[in-house]
Amino acid sequence: MDAAIIDPISMTTRWELKQVVLLAGLVVIGPALVGAQSGPLLEVAKFSAGPEGPGLPDGWRPLTFKKVSKLTSYELVKDGQGVVVKAVSEASASGLIKEVRIDPREFPIVQWRWKVENLLKNSDVSRKDGDDYPARLYITFEYDPEKVGFGKKLKFKAGRAIFGDIPIGALNYIWDSKAPVGTIVDNVYTDFAKMVVVESGPQKVGVWVDESRNLYDDYKKAFGEDPPLINGVAIMSDTDNTKERVTAYYGDIVFLRRSIGSATR
Repeated sequence: MDAAIIDPISMTTRWELKQVVLLAGLVVIGPALVGAQSGPLLEVAKFSAGPEGPGLPDGWRPLTFKKVSKLTSYELVKDGQGVVVKAVSEASASGLIKEVRIDPREFPIVQWRWKVENLLKNSDVSRKDGDDYPARLYITFEYDPEKVGFGKKLKFKAGRAIFGDIPIGALNYIWDSKAPVGTIVDNVYTDFAKMVVVESGPQKVGVWVDESRNLYDDYKKAFGEDPPLINGVAIMSDTDNTKERVTAYYGDIVFLRRSIGSATR
């Protein structure tokens, strides 16, 4: 995609719509603060406190796509000593999202845990037909016109004219099949979203992995500027492009103040 403009024609296929709707679905009208924001951490996802069953976690809602008819299934299940979200995707795509309002200057560290039962053979972060992942954590940032350059502002306005409200940027933490851990690249459909490879390959398949990221630093690396406020968090397992099947699990998600954040990658 050209860095200066958004081409309306190039962004209207099923795959493009999935990515743009994922961005737009996380935009919040008057988002609420998560917690009091005065303590040492913010609990965005307390899946472990929920009851087992097919109901949605408290405060989360489905994220679906008009052009994708088959949805990923999500349910709260007991895994080991706690309750987690289990996702099963079979040639499907949908997610769960939560609206938030978090200042990344105050809470720059995001921590979560996840587990995947298998990888996707044809997943490829560099190809549109490979834009599927067994697990991803998606964080979006709100538009602040005071902090956006002229070229990016024009592109943002063009995208909003086509698709409605969309965030100015998003970090997409992914478990990939091949790309090296630490890779940060543009999403294959839009440079408003950056893909950050947190896990890759089969070495940790089948085991719970604890993650900790300094999203403030990740945003600066990815976009070359300080991040605005966070306005959405999503989890998603999707296989609609690769037509494969995958099972993943998601644990609690918290944001920490820098002073108490543990070592991060």
